[in-house]
Amino acid sequence: QVQFVESGGGLVQSGGSLKVSCAASGSIFRFYIAGWYRQAPGKQRELVASITSGGNTNYIDSVKGRFTISRDNAKNTVYLQMDSLKSEDTAVYFCNTYPALSSSSWGQGTQVTVSS
Repeated sequence: QVQFVESGGGLVQSGGSLKVSCAASGSIFRFYIAGWYRQAPGKQRELVASITSGGNTNYIDSVKGRFTISRDNAKNTVYLQMDSLKSEDTAVYFCNTYPALSSSSWGQGTQVTVSS
């Protein structure tokens, strides 16, 4: 089973930038669509961005033009570069396949806090 370890979160001021990373175990991960998700307090987890094995990307409207998802298939790693951060981006960020593999496949996530 593929496991995910997210890192790189932290506290940043509004308008700042942050890059989070996700290391996935298992070489088969490179064949899946990869996704970055986030869950804000009191809200459901939502898909933020996705990337196919070939590099095609999709974003939700609220992050288009500010976030960039990328992947390194040789390293089984997915990245999310976040620029022009807003307070509403504050959340725990997770990675997984899209759709997610299973309820037990989620990692611990990485906390991103944007101060206004």
